[in-house]
Amino acid sequence: MAGSAQSVFLAAPYPRVFAHRGLAQDAPANTLLAFAKALAAGATHLETDVHVSRDGVAVISHDPDLAALGRDVRIDQLAIAELKRINLGFGQSFTSLADALAAFPAARFNIDIKTDAAAEPAARAIRDLRATPRVLVTSFNERRRQHVVGLLPGVVSSASASLVARAVAAANLGLYAQVRRTLRGCVAVQVPERAGPVRIATPRFVAMMHRAGVEVHAWTINDPLDMIRLLDLGVDGLVTDRTDLAVAAATRRS
Repeated sequence: MAGSAQSVFLAAPYPRVFAHRGLAQDAPANTLLAFAKALAAGATHLETDVHVSRDGVAVISHDPDLAALGRDVRIDQLAIAELKRINLGFGQSFTSLADALAAFPAARFNIDIKTDAAAEPAARAIRDLRATPRVLVTSFNERRRQHVVGLLPGVVSSASASLVARAVAAANLGLYAQVRRTLRGCVAVQVPERAGPVRIATPRFVAMMHRAGVEVHAWTINDPLDMIRLLDLGVDGLVTDRTDLAVAAATRRS
């Protein structure tokens, strides 16, 4: 498996249960409360997204703006102090990546860097908290993914969108050597079961990824029957909004 020997990100037991933005049951997504609920429900990993504030702080947020709150303003137009004063419900507000890493010092974080400007602030927060061994960094953008990996020696990473597309094509053609070359330096592919009419998570694809020493994490899986079916197919982890259901499905399957 690629990555640093010091990394503990993949030391958790199978199957991996990635809490997609935490567990947003009586908690706003991507908040400290949602993360706490996910861990209490049995999540093995926390999955989250990072943008950057106006004053250069890595901020946990999926969206680049506050449109969902009815406000016409971007995350990067507000300072971290302003973001922390915004009421997201249930006593929660926006949180910095550093605060989340500090609040859950044993938790493994799967971090999607959403913008170029967030790359260095996110890497700085991870370094300052000495959290490199327990995080995986990724991005849909390959150049951004490589940049963050370069800032965090020894960190593990999952494939960007372009690498996944190339790996899927090579796997479908049975080109093992090309799959291995494409995914060099990655410990996982994190994929939807389908992309439009194309089924990605097939037995052949999963087997090829495993042969290349790469885990397969399927997203975003919220139906218990789909969870069991994908685990039976051989996927290593489920990225889910429903940690509680995923943990229960994994327990029933075992």
